Amino acid sequence: MTSGTIALLIIIAAIIILLLKTAVVVPQRSEFVVERLGKYRTTLGAGFHILFPFLDRVAYKRSLKEEPLDISAQTCITADNVTLEVDGVLYLQVINAKLSAYGIDNYHFATAQLAQTSLRSAIGKISLDNTFEARESLNGQVVAALDEAASNWGVKVLRYEIRDIQPPRTVLEAMEKQMKAEREKRAEIARSEGQKQATLNRAEGDRGEAIFLSEGEKMKRINEAEGKAQEILMVAKATAEGVRLVAEVLASPGGIEAANLEVAQNYINQFGKLAQTSNTMIIPANAADVSSMIATAMATIKKTQEHGTSAEKTSVEKTKVRFE
Repeated sequence: MTSGTIALLIIIAAIIILLLKTAVVVPQRSEFVVERLGKYRTTLGAGFHILFPFLDRVAYKRSLKEEPLDISAQTCITADNVTLEVDGVLYLQVINAKLSAYGIDNYHFATAQLAQTSLRSAIGKISLDNTFEARESLNGQVVAALDEAASNWGVKVLRYEIRDIQPPRTVLEAMEKQMKAEREKRAEIARSEGQKQATLNRAEGDRGEAIFLSEGEKMKRINEAEGKAQEILMVAKATAEGVRLVAEVLASPGGIEAANLEVAQNYINQFGKLAQTSNTMIIPANAADVSSMIATAMATIKKTQEHGTSAEKTSVEKTKVRFE
């Protein structure tokens, strides 16, 4: 190999090394921090870049993607002096590569430690019973504390989630007994409310039944009374009509003679039946004197004839006044 060939190879190798030192390709959603002679020069975004050889170098590489950071379990004490084991997960994002490189030495470690201290402080202000209900509030307090401090590190804290809260076994047993007692209490209250409602429903039903029965009895009695009144009124009207017809017949020609005949026949028929019964009766002394009895009856009929019309009207009016 000649000296010329060796020199050419050396030149080619030098060019390759120079390209490797000066050509930089930055991936998408990433930033590279470049230093020149140990001093910050610039921040490179995504794409192809050429650096000044031997003077510039990529000092830090930062990803701008959202990063999950596991926060290990730690011991926290509540306001009522109960010890809890709490762990979680933190989501953060680099928004300024320069500050994340020069603002703090290790922003992952710093945010994890600050998340733990902020969570201990937040849990120390509440009681055990409120710890499980206040997860959202605790998460918000941790994010607020971290975001304020991380703004100087070029890091944005997006959210923090408590993953698990583990009380001591004795506390868990006490909480289980408390929850069991609370469930039994609610069940007993529900049963008593059901019995109360059932009693009220039965009482309401009995009351409604009694009202309906009394209303039915009332209507029954009213209907019976109205029926009796109508019956009495109709009988009175029929009686008055009969009296009126008798008076008209008596006033007609031959009416008196027909009445004498009817009275005589009825008297004889009824008198003839006295001997057919074994009843003891008191009869007038002149019971066998048919003519005198007929004369007495006819005198009464004549008197009734004279006052028939007025008597009929008076009877009907009194009946209406009495029964209407």
